[in-house]
Amino acid sequence: MTMQERIAKNKMSLIELAEYLQNVSEACKIHGVSRQHFYDIKKAYEEEGLEGLKDKTRRKPCLKNRVVPEIEEAVMRIAYEKPAYGQLRASNELRKQGVLVSAGGVRSIWQRHEIETFEKRL
Repeated sequence: MTMQERIAKNKMSLIELAEYLQNVSEACKIHGVSRQHFYDIKKAYEEEGLEGLKDKTRRKPCLKNRVVPEIEEAVMRIAYEKPAYGQLRASNELRKQGVLVSAGGVRSIWQRHEIETFEKRL
């Protein structure tokens, strides 16, 4: 049983206890939660079912591909054609070809493809 499933099961037991006791305040005291939290849980359960009881992340999604595929392809091409080039020189060479990407962008792409060192680009 995963942590998310345990959390959902615990919240479900609170709802079931409140129904069994016919007293929300008493069920909340036993579980050690506020009545407002109980009603938030109940609303989530009524709207989404068991999925609504699982904790949701508030974290912003981390987008791995922040550059367009054409730029990434150009960076990878120059990395293998000229493995001795560093981030700055690769960025400058790409700029001459009309591909605008910073040295940091080159580094990020290389890290994503695990070719950040000269030896790995050979």
